[in-house]
Amino acid sequence: MTRSFTFLVNPTSGGGAAPGAVVPVARALRDAGAVVDVTYSPGPQAMARLVGEAVDRGDVVVSVGGDGMLSSLAGLVAGRDATFAVVPAGRGNDFARMLGVPEDPEGQARVLLESAVRRIDLLSVSGLGAPRMVAGSVYAGVDARAAEIVDGATWLPRSLQYQYAALRALATYRPGRYVVSVDGEAREYDAATVVVANSAYYGKGMQIAPTASVEDGVLDVIVIEAASRLALMRSLPKVYDGAHVHLDEVTVLSGKRVEVTGSARSPIPVGGDGEPLGQLPALGASPAVVEVVPGALAVICPGG
Repeated sequence: MTRSFTFLVNPTSGGGAAPGAVVPVARALRDAGAVVDVTYSPGPQAMARLVGEAVDRGDVVVSVGGDGMLSSLAGLVAGRDATFAVVPAGRGNDFARMLGVPEDPEGQARVLLESAVRRIDLLSVSGLGAPRMVAGSVYAGVDARAAEIVDGATWLPRSLQYQYAALRALATYRPGRYVVSVDGEAREYDAATVVVANSAYYGKGMQIAPTASVEDGVLDVIVIEAASRLALMRSLPKVYDGAHVHLDEVTVLSGKRVEVTGSARSPIPVGGDGEPLGQLPALGASPAVVEVVPGALAVICPGG
């Protein structure tokens, strides 16, 4: 049976690159006989309605944008038990990288037409305002600050934005005191950041959780303990190939439910897939909770 697709495009993703990215993929699909509808998202409030209309038509919902767009749509599609796909067009595209989605339009179209459907895990996040789903990772500390800086670094070439943001965040960071509970076992850390990961990648290709899998029903938790700013800057290149997990100041845990609180000289920011999620609950308060939802999302991608 020929697939039909609804492309939901974030026109601001990738510095405005998304509208151009969708054109050759949609053309290739139509040339192959597929039915394709392209909608430019008018904003997050309209997402649920657009996804609902696409699902009612029997379409595959395709996210065209960055990780934030993908993450917000993935939860909506999972809630309808529909099928999802990705055309990466943001600055980081880390979840598409994790799924093995090709970078070229021809390869992307071929995946949409020919690849099978895989069921992958998502993250359920609560304790930070309204509950929501996240695809890749949730992080508190210096990396959430770096994500904030990236949003204001559009004056830089896209290839330099994440490195600049990471170094600037490290240059001004102050460690926090965290309590991290994994499947009921609590530990305390003086740390720069805590990452709860479903995907191996964040920050435009950094392998923050190199053993993470989106199909194992387990969360990887990475705690980077407090160190000098210079030491953290020197260790930054190791994150790109995952070698940082062998450093003495890095702790790797795994489990299905993670609770986190933390306090520092100023509130600790929390992010998820490049989007701000709020501030981490302080020590002694009700925690932020991240749980794995096994097999939550049906997605067309290589390996299916």
